[in-house]
Amino acid sequence: MQEAEHLDLSDDADYAASQQQGSASMMRCDSGKRSSSSEPEGAQIVYLKDNVTIHPTQFASERISGRLKLIKQGSSLFMTWIPYKGQSTNARLSEKDRNLYTIRAVPFADVKSIRRHTPAIGWQYIIVVLSFGLAYPPLYFYNGGVREFLATVKQHVLLVRSAEDSNVFLVNDFQNPLQRTLSSLELPRAVSAVSVPSTPVSVGESTSNQNEERIDVSASVPQYNGRQRQKGHDPARDISIQVLEKFSLVTKFARETTSQLFRETHNNGFGPLERRNSNQSTLDYSHKPSDYDEDVPIQRPVEPDPLELDKLSLVWGKPRQPPLGLEEWTSFLDSEGRVVDPKSLRKRIFYGGVEHKFRKEVWALLLGYHTYESTYAEREYQKSIKKTEYETIKNQWQSISREQAKRFAKFRERKGLIEKDVVRTDRSISFYDGDDNPNVNLLHDILLTYSFYNFDLGYCQGMSDLLSPILFVMEDESESFWCFVALMERLGPNFNRDQNGMHSQLFALSKLVELLDSPLHNYFKQNDCLNYFFCFRWILIQFKRELEYEKTMRLWEVLWTHHLSEHLHLYVCVAILKRHRRKVMGEQMDFDTLLKFINELSGQIDLDATLRDAEALCILAGENGAACIPPGTPPSLPVEDGSFYSQQDDDAL
Repeated sequence: MQEAEHLDLSDDADYAASQQQGSASMMRCDSGKRSSSSEPEGAQIVYLKDNVTIHPTQFASERISGRLKLIKQGSSLFMTWIPYKGQSTNARLSEKDRNLYTIRAVPFADVKSIRRHTPAIGWQYIIVVLSFGLAYPPLYFYNGGVREFLATVKQHVLLVRSAEDSNVFLVNDFQNPLQRTLSSLELPRAVSAVSVPSTPVSVGESTSNQNEERIDVSASVPQYNGRQRQKGHDPARDISIQVLEKFSLVTKFARETTSQLFRETHNNGFGPLERRNSNQSTLDYSHKPSDYDEDVPIQRPVEPDPLELDKLSLVWGKPRQPPLGLEEWTSFLDSEGRVVDPKSLRKRIFYGGVEHKFRKEVWALLLGYHTYESTYAEREYQKSIKKTEYETIKNQWQSISREQAKRFAKFRERKGLIEKDVVRTDRSISFYDGDDNPNVNLLHDILLTYSFYNFDLGYCQGMSDLLSPILFVMEDESESFWCFVALMERLGPNFNRDQNGMHSQLFALSKLVELLDSPLHNYFKQNDCLNYFFCFRWILIQFKRELEYEKTMRLWEVLWTHHLSEHLHLYVCVAILKRHRRKVMGEQMDFDTLLKFINELSGQIDLDATLRDAEALCILAGENGAACIPPGTPPSLPVEDGSFYSQQDDDAL
């Protein structure tokens, strides 16, 4: 019997209400299906379910319930999820915040996979993954209905069970010559494409579960360069990192191909990218081809930055200092090696970082592998104890025989993923360069050992990106492992299957931008960019793909000081966005264009200036900024032990 996902129902008002509303929701579901005959010609509601709920945070009071529908129009199937109005009793989530999660008419031509979770205890839920890697938040079915949902989808689109994971269902799993071409280039997780015509749907409906719903359907198949749009599909594994893998490929393709791919990706994760027409009583989501081409964009007047970032940074952002050197480092230690003033040390590192030759000692302290109060002798003793413990864990997978491995699918799956990832991690760095590089083997062994140490979380793509600089600095297998363990205690939720860790950070980022640059926030709102998925890669692996290797290490040690805030990385995001606000707003970038622009900032970010800006923004935001960030948001430690690691396998249908 597999371990179930544990959910505390003792104080869950949403759950209690859902039980009372169960029979009523089923009646509404039936009536909704029957009412489809009264909709505009060609539109039919083929599935309707009430009390389908999103959990933005781990707190029951902040859950958002709504109505899930599948709509058939012609040969295309669409999914919508609309939150109920006025249901929340929690002041942290405004109606505007709740509407961020609305899913409006996403065509299944844009869906890559559906992951099903059916725990023995708690609610069933699904995760819908789009063709370009982004995933919607988990949809919890308080009254059941996952089986019916999947059965309905299967009636209208090609739905096949993944050979890698029986709980993943692939949608329209085709491949064409483009995928084979990209694969031949050995580009990891290359964007594949299939020719699937999409019929955008315009949906205007009441968000109350008591009112009638209105559906306005207009069918069109957009043409780009005389060709139908193509949709990407890829095996449904490791939702979080899929998006950064695809982002990282953008600059490697010819501009024409890149333009084509980004035109095709017209969903931003919470609905299509078309703008609202304020003169219409309903929301018009009919797709219109963008004018994205090689021409110089037309600059439009931009509402000024209310904070005047340059002046703000001069006042609040202190100049950066040289890295911490030997003489200064020893001044922080007593004769036995204890750190005399940890707070002052962290502050000094915050403003200048550390010279590389001392990083090994300092990182072990910043990450918590050693305590600031430990002596030289105590640290050496701990290394010995931890090395023995590491070897014990490592032996667990080393002792698995070939016959055992044949019967251990999870082990084979994780081992295969790790083997694929480590051979393409930072190979341009001399430390990892060349064939049969022993450091690449160490990456493999540490990651596989971690998957046994934290079996619930296991391994996800992107973890190798986080481990690589640690091994580079520590140059020791056991010490690198334990430093990585300490880092993953804080960043592990970034890789959770339900993506709650990522969604909580993106939600906090949206609130910080609203606080610190309301015109920019309003621009994102008008252009359906409020989910901030264009910052996904920044947050997921802490800007590692955006900076040179040395600057990445400098940024990480600054972030790990937790000076001013545990969430300085979010202020770094705000600082970068504010630095480029004039271009973004002046060129009227939509989500697709913004996504490409953000990706192309890689290697062009001035780290010192950005940190100074982030410091100024953090100081200015003060308590109001801290209030924008829900408790337990990574890299804060989880509010409750284990609350972020519900990665257990699900029972079969």
